[in-house]
Amino acid sequence: MIPVNVLAVRYLAGTDPALAQSLGASKGYPCLGMLTTDCDDATYIALDAATKAADVEVVYARSFYAGAANASTPHAGEVIGILAGQTAAAVRSGMDAVLNMLKGIGFDETAGVPYLAHTVSSVGTFLAKEADVPAGSAIAYLIAPPLEGMYAMDAALKAADVKLCKLYAPPSETNFGGGLLTGTQSACAAACAAFSAAVAEVARQPR
Repeated sequence: MIPVNVLAVRYLAGTDPALAQSLGASKGYPCLGMLTTDCDDATYIALDAATKAADVEVVYARSFYAGAANASTPHAGEVIGILAGQTAAAVRSGMDAVLNMLKGIGFDETAGVPYLAHTVSSVGTFLAKEADVPAGSAIAYLIAPPLEGMYAMDAALKAADVKLCKLYAPPSETNFGGGLLTGTQSACAAACAAFSAAVAEVARQPR
């Protein structure tokens, strides 16, 4: 696994109301927690975990163009994520869940090709909205470089009883592609395995 580096973390106990509203925070959620890392997709999964661990919502989560290797400043990385909560304690609890999750999740690599094939057994509110599925559903979160990603998505869809929820057609901000699939937890795991195998196939023999 390629480790995720957390680059910056900050908390706001009483955010300016105009800023909180502009970022998408619900009324009565004035406390924010912000972080940047060098891996966008792992961070999105970790932000979703925060919504299951604390009374927080993900109000802003965006990838930066060209990826972490081309970051414009030392602490920008590849992504920014912002949590909002009613209390500072709730936001810190949510951020703790994010940071703990990031210790155990990241991209894998085969023949120099990085990819992510991760089963989320029970999504929180953030990924439920992204995938347009009920909270608690299982999803397969699949990302790879452009050609590998599309080739492997087809393999994943054919390997298990899963449904395509969202396609990230290349190029994304970071020039990758993939998607979100849903099904039973075991079906999502099978889809992840098929995706990984297909990425490895292209990595070993691209032509």
